[in-house]
Formats: sequence, C-alpha cells, structure tokens
Amino acid sequence: MDYIIYFIITVGILVFVHEFGHFAAAKLCKIRVDVFAIGFGKRICGYNKLAGFSWGDLPKDWDGQGNTDYRLCVFPLGGYVKVAGMVDESMDTKFIESEPQPWEFRSKPTFQKLFVITAGVLMNLLLTIAIFWGINFFVGKQVFKTTTISKIDNGSFANQAGFQSYDKIVSINGNPADDWEDIVEDLLVSSSPLVKVSVERNGNIQTLEVSRKIITEASQHGFFLFPFPTQPIIQDVIKDSPAEDAGIKPGDIFLSIDGNQLRDREQVVEVISSNKQKNVELIYLRGNDTLKTMINPGIEGKIGIAVTDAYTGDFEYKTYGFIGALTQSISNIGQYTVLTFGMLKNVITGKIAFNQAFGGPVKIAQYAARSADTGISSFLFFLAMLSLSLAIINILPFPALDGGHFIIIAIEGIFRKELPLKVKIAIQNAGFILLLALMAFIIYSDIISL
Repeated sequence: MDYIIYFIITVGILVFVHEFGHFAAAKLCKIRVDVFAIGFGKRICGYNKLAGFSWGDLPKDWDGQGNTDYRLCVFPLGGYVKVAGMVDESMDTKFIESEPQPWEFRSKPTFQKLFVITAGVLMNLLLTIAIFWGINFFVGKQVFKTTTISKIDNGSFANQAGFQSYDKIVSINGNPADDWEDIVEDLLVSSSPLVKVSVERNGNIQTLEVSRKIITEASQHGFFLFPFPTQPIIQDVIKDSPAEDAGIKPGDIFLSIDGNQLRDREQVVEVISSNKQKNVELIYLRGNDTLKTMINPGIEGKIGIAVTDAYTGDFEYKTYGFIGALTQSISNIGQYTVLTFGMLKNVITGKIAFNQAFGGPVKIAQYAARSADTGISSFLFFLAMLSLSLAIINILPFPALDGGHFIIIAIEGIFRKELPLKVKIAIQNAGFILLLALMAFIIYSDIISL
C-alpha cells in the first residue's frame, strides 16, 4: 500500500507539472485547451465550467465551447493536454475539415508552437531547479570529511586508473584535497587529458596520471571512487527470508556477524556463506539504536538481502546562500544530465542492459517509498531526479514525444508548409505503438525482477 500511495503522489506531481507547462503556455498564446488529463484512456471523472462535475465519459458530440475539461483517466501512467488544432495523443483530426481558427494551434506562428511544445520540459526543469535549490539552501550539502579511498575491486575503473584500496588522496592537479567534495569536483571538472593525482600509499607519496577517458567512462556508472570508512547497509530484504524473519529492514547497517567486525559488503557475503546452517549473532544499527538478533543462513549460505556499502565517517553540512544555492542547483543539473546521456549512450551501444538503466512503475513505486522512509529530503531529491529524467526523455527527437513534435514544427517552420495530415498521423501512430511496446517491456522487466 505504501508503494501505491507514493507512486500516485510521485507520478501525480510530475505529470501535473509537465502538463501544466503545456496548458499555461497554450493559454498565454491564446490557444484553446479542450482537455487537461491526468492519466490515459477512459475518463473516470472530471470538471468543466459548462457541464460541472461529472462521472464517466462526456457525450461524443460534446462541445466544450472553449471550456477546458479537467479530467482523471483510468491509466495513471502519464497525462496529456488536448490543444485545439493539433494532431496529438487524442488523434482527433476533425478540425482539418474547417478553416484554421485564430484560437487554434495550427494558426499560430512557429515560435509560439515551439514554446507550447517545450513548456512541459521547461516546467520539469524548473521543478528540478526548485527542489535542488531548496535542498541546497535549507538543508545544505553533506560533505564527507575524508580523502581516503575505500576498498577497490580488481578490474574496476578505479583499479584501471591506478588506485589501490585505502589510498589517501593528497592533491589533484596540484590542488589540495581537504574533503571528498574536493575530490569529486576536481576529478570531474578537470578537462586535461591526464589528471595528476597525488596519493599517500604506505607512508609514501605517489603521483598517478589518470586518463580523462577512464574518468568519463566511469562517471557514466556513478562516481568511481568511494570514501572510507564504510560499513554494509541493507538495500532490500527478500520476503519470507531468514533476514525478514530476524527483523532486518532496509536501511539497517551491519556492525558484526558472529563476532566478526564488518566494514564492507564483501565481508558480509564471506561471513554469511561460511556459516551455513549455523545460528550466528548479528549486531546492527538502526537509526541511533544498536540491535542484536540471531540468524541462520540455511543450507545455501544466504539470508535474503541486497547489501551495499555506506560511508560511516565524519561529515558536515555545507550551506549556501540564496544565489549560491541556485548556482549549485544548475551545476547539479548539468552533472546529472551528462551522466544521463552517458547512460543512454551505454544502452544504445549495448554496454548496459536496457532493463538495468530504466525502471517502470514498479521500480518508481519502490524507490519512492524507500526514499520517503529515509526522509523528506531524500524523497524530494528522488522526485527532482525523476523530473529531470522526464525532461530529458521528453525532449528526445522521438515520435509522440515533445522532441518529436518539436522536430516536425521546426521543419514546417523552415519550409513554411505543414506536413500532410496522413504523414503526421502515421508518425504519431508509429511513435505511440513503440512507446506502448517499450512501456510493456519495462513493466514486464519490473515484474520479473521482483
């Protein structure tokens, strides 16, 4: 039930903001908006000035006479704004039979058409900036007070770059590294082909020359170094597993198992798998409380958890002023946009599986609920990232998306002639079918990954 509630809240906010952008832009350009819908498919209920509030579909011959019908539809996986005089998701082409009217989309100049089409994306970007600004201004950024690298796996990007487990970074391109924020910014911002990183290793100072190519490729999967010290944190607990029976919950931090002190996920796997069918004592941290339980890994040597590493060292919050928070927010959007396009590139080139890069309603519901459990700041950050992703995906030049409409309008503006109606409908239908197929695949991938 939590998943359903947070999914509705998350999708509802994102869809409303996006569609309100189209709606407001159309109104500003004095274009009639016939429908403002949350969801797709059959109308459940709605309101308009002419008919008032009503349940079910409106009569087929209903003419709103310029009064927008604000409606809620059956499938809550998106929404749309039906703009008069435009071929869109509704596939309504009756307007073609009459002369263009001054309040129709088709009668407006190209720059107004482009404004209406891109307004949804602009609103998603504004929402992202607003949330990032609020977090930076009111909460601040959590800065890890360490420059020591955590454990590094063989063959990882960090290993390829020359780093070793527990290296302490002293400077990057001559700039002293005082905290983890310095490390992240200096490595990502540097534009030189080789980045010189001075590290303290076994009491000696060594200089590594890290290829910009490795940093770029690694950053497409997230930052490739992790700060030390760490301890294993639980991401998920499988239903009816030994971990669930023992009371373990996502967010718990494992401190020790059977007297073995833990500092990374590999130790958890090693200790659990070596204690098959044995009752072992588990000590873990939940919030500020240190708890203890007994657990049995069973014959398979597993307890049914997804575990990763969490930084557990000293940190402080870096605060920003009004303008500083805005600047930092725009910088954040730039960084995440680069990472998103890098991920898309990896999907296209086959380096990352599609279902690993994209999530559907099930994953959105899961992550929304988990982020909300962590706190309002985590939920808002998750919402901002989804809003940014929605903006990026929508502006892609794909049929049926805003970017596809943008390309068609731009072509018509350049040649000063509209594309034939049959061509527009064919493009819209093809894009819509592909989107439905893609959505079905994503939902299927979500379900089988449960």
